Formats: sequence, C-alpha cells, structure tokens
Amino acid sequence: MAEFVKLSPDTLQALREGNPMMMSYNVEFAEVTGGTFWKAYTPGQVAGTEEFYVEPSNEGMEALYKDLMQVYPPIDLYNEKLRALAKELGPVWMRVSGTWATKTYYDFDGTTNGKVPEGYLNMLTKEQWIGVLDFVKAVGAKLIVSVANCPGLHSADEPWNPSEAEKLFGLSKEYGVPIDAAEFTNEPNMMEDTGFPKGYTPADYRRDQDLFFKWLDANYPDCIKVGPSDTGGANVSFGKTSGGGVEQIVSETCTCDELMDGTTVPLDVFSYHYYNGLSERLATLSPSGHWSPDEAISEEYLDAAPSFARTYAPLRDKYVPGAEMWVTESGDAGGGGDTWASTYLDVFRTLNELGGFSAITSGVIFHNTLASSDYGFLARQVFDPRPNYFAVLLWNRLMGTTVYDTGEPIREGAHVYAHSRKDGQDGVVYLVINNSLTEATTVELPKDAQRYTLAGEGGNIRATVMTLNGKPLVLGEGNTLPEMAPEAQAAGTVQVAPGTCTFFVL
Repeated sequence: MAEFVKLSPDTLQALREGNPMMMSYNVEFAEVTGGTFWKAYTPGQVAGTEEFYVEPSNEGMEALYKDLMQVYPPIDLYNEKLRALAKELGPVWMRVSGTWATKTYYDFDGTTNGKVPEGYLNMLTKEQWIGVLDFVKAVGAKLIVSVANCPGLHSADEPWNPSEAEKLFGLSKEYGVPIDAAEFTNEPNMMEDTGFPKGYTPADYRRDQDLFFKWLDANYPDCIKVGPSDTGGANVSFGKTSGGGVEQIVSETCTCDELMDGTTVPLDVFSYHYYNGLSERLATLSPSGHWSPDEAISEEYLDAAPSFARTYAPLRDKYVPGAEMWVTESGDAGGGGDTWASTYLDVFRTLNELGGFSAITSGVIFHNTLASSDYGFLARQVFDPRPNYFAVLLWNRLMGTTVYDTGEPIREGAHVYAHSRKDGQDGVVYLVINNSLTEATTVELPKDAQRYTLAGEGGNIRATVMTLNGKPLVLGEGNTLPEMAPEAQAAGTVQVAPGTCTFFVL
C-alpha cells in the first residue's frame, strides 16, 4: 500500500542533541600492519549474477579463513586521494583497532629483525604508527585505539601489564598526536577467539580492564575511557531474531553483564559492536545469521540496528549512566560485508541506522571500514568511493545535531527522520527512506524545499554507482568530487519513488 507523509516542521519536538562526529569510521590494525583480510567478491557476485557459496566444513572458522582470506600489504595512509576523500567527511573519530590489535606487538625500536615475538600474531613498526598519526592530523580526526592483551603479553593467571600500551601511548604523545580515547580490547565477549590468553575468563577480563583504565587515568588522564566493545547484549546477536549469529561460530562467548559486573573503574563512554548479520562467507557456519539480498530492505532487516541500540541502552544506563553510546564497529555483515555491501542496496541500511540511532540516543557510529574489504566506504587500494561514502557525505553535510521527533511511525515506504540544518540556518532537514520497491510514497511539503534524491544507477538496486537527482556520483578528473547540488522542490504534494532515499531541506 502506498504511504502518505505530511511534513510539519513548525510543530516538531526536539528529542536531543547528537554528537557532531556521529558518523565516523574504523581503520583496521590489519590494514596498518598489512596482513590477512577478506578476499574481495567478484564483479558477478557483487551484481548478484554469480552465486557465492562456501562448502561447509567441520573444521569451523579456521578452515574458512584458508580459502576466503589473502595477504594484503599495509594501507598507504599518505595517499593523496585517500586523505582528500577522508577529509571531506568532516571532523570524525578514527578507530584503529580490530581483532588484530589484541595480538599485535609494537616493534618501535626495530629489535625483532622482522620476526613476530612468540605469543603475538602481528607486528607494528614505528614508521607504520607514525603514518597513522600523520593521517589523523591531516584529516582532522580524533584517535581511538584498543591495546594488546594476548599470550605474548601475559598468561590468564598473570595480571595485564602496560609494557606494550606505554609504547603506543608514549610515542603518540611524543609525536604530538595523543590518543584521544581507548577501549581495553576488541570484542572481549569472544574470549580466546579474539586473541586472549588460553584459559582466560570473564573474571580475568574484569581484573585486567580495571588495571588498564587505572593505568590510563594515572598516566593519560585526558584520554576518554570507552568500553566494553562487545558484540552482543543480554539477548541480541548478529543475524535474524529467530537466532543464530556470532555465538555459533566461536568456541566461547560471554555476556556484557559478565564483562562488566564488579568492575571498579568508571567508564566515560559505553560501547558495543553491531552488524546486521553474517556475510555469505560465514553463512554456511551459521545459516540463521545470514540475510538474503531479497531481505536487505525488509522491515525486520532495517530494524536490526535500532534493535541493538534499544537493547544496549539499558545496559549503558546500568554501567555508564548518563553517557553516550558508541557503536565502535558497525556494518551490514560480519565477515567483511555481504556481496551487496559495496552497492546502493546497502545505503538503505546505512542511512536508516543513522536516523534510527539518533532517535534513540546520542553517540558515535564507527563504520567498518574506511577503505578495506567489501563494506569499506572506499574500495581497497584504489580508494574509489562507493555509494555508502556519498550517502554519509551527504548526511554529514546536511544533518545537524538537533534531533526531532517526526511523529511518523516507521513503516515500509516511510522511514522518516528529522534533524536541524547543518549549515546553521533556521529550518529542518528531513530524510525520507522509501524501502518499498513497488509503491511511491506521497509527501506533503508545507513550503518550498531543496531536494536530494538518491537512487541506484539505471534503477538497479544493486548498482555500484549511485545517482543524486539522476546524476551519477563518480569522481571527476583529478579525483575531484562530483557536484552534489540539490534541485528546487516547490511546496505541495510530491512523490518519493520506490527504492529511493530523499533529503528535503526546508
């Protein structure tokens, strides 16, 4: 059934003030050091014309890694194209973390001769970390990290010690780009699977998180304490509400309560990780954790991110009352992204997550990743922007920090969100997402507006190129951004076509 939406900017009620850097991103530690990461899908798999299938294995995730990953060189953080496109996103938080961060040794004095010490998986050089710091400075970002907590640093019976963390924090401070925020570890609820010492328990984690944050308060008191960065609350997991997800493919998991109950050092920010599900790469290990492309704009699918936020908000209130919530990893699917993650089809999820999260709480969402794997804003190594890059660029340019209650219930064809104007002028910006592929949504505008309509090129929902008001969004000569100008929209009744996302600036 076709939906009708009446925009009433003069009667909107403000909900809250959001974080001006809400839309931020991750740069994986594995990108900085170089190492194994997910192989790219083929063009046919991205387009949906070629099936992606992995033969099930009783050997679990490790067996899949052998066939689905490859070794990549370190990312070139001095690349002018990468820096220019990252800077366009505006002031952001940049998180350098991931599973690799838990198992990385910092060889800042060059004494290892290129050999990773026993108990670690990876190695970071001084030059590589200075590259991160130079990038942060160049794009005007703030830096958040997590630190090593693996068998090379200590055993489960031994308390965590700051010998490695001091290298990272000390060099950053000395170089003039201090670390602005820190989580203790990445996805601690997966215990040994995330790299912790053998036999590590939630009690060991609680002990060591307190030790880390006590050390941080004593030595780097201006650094924001963030945690616990886990991947499931009391009753949520990646995948469908019927069950399934990350807990099916790791050997041991624990809850947020088990990680936090009894900790003594107060946090400044509450953090968690969210993905809609598991990608095709991991679907054979957890079929119920994977969504098909036909479900990717369904109401259940689009509600996954707001559902995570609604589930985690009481946990935030319990453990870090009054704090912001940060989603320190977010994306369409764990396992490097779905086959359609680099297409227009994923823009619905991305914009709906931003709008839905803002309506629930204030905080920051770190998209995984800036330029790695199929869910990156930019294509790996060549750094060409994908549809999600242009979608969040438009969001950051238009949507201000005051969040309003639109009074419109979320339903197919009418996901409606409203914010103040980013340009500081009086007025409101509405986002209307029509996730119906068959029915246009009728919108009543009370006054003239500027209109920005996003769609898949050629009407293709899985297009790798997105259009703005009918014009393809691709880089021009010299890697210049395309003009992202609005078209004038007169007051009155207008149509939002099926399968489009439209910003109205009033």
